[in-house]
Amino acid sequence: EVSRITVVSTKKSGPVHISTGVSQGMLLAPIRPVYPAIARAAGVQGTVVVEAIISRTGTVEDLRVVSGPLMLQAAALEAIRAARYRPYRLNGELTAVQTTITVNFRIGG
Repeated sequence: EVSRITVVSTKKSGPVHISTGVSQGMLLAPIRPVYPAIARAAGVQGTVVVEAIISRTGTVEDLRVVSGPLMLQAAALEAIRAARYRPYRLNGELTAVQTTITVNFRIGG
C-alpha cells in the first residue's frame, strides 16, 4: 500500500520537485508491492521510504532507499520500478521530477 508521496527539499538544478497531489495524480496505476514470504513468515512489517526521479517519459529512475526494514526494501523498489506515471509538463515541456514514495507493509492489513 502506498500511503503518500511527499516532496523532498528543492534545489536549483536537476529534476523539478512537485507537490504530493501532483505526484499522486500522475500515477497511472497503484503501486502494489509483493510482500516477501520470508518477511511475512518472520513477522517483519514497516514502511519503506524511497526517493525517486520520474523521467520525462513517466518511467521511474534513480531510486534510493531512505529508510525501512531491509527485508522489505527490495520488494518496495521492484514495485516502484514497475510503476508508470503520466509525464509531467512544466511550461509546456516534458520534464523529470523528483519525489519521495512511501510504501507500507502490514501483515493482515
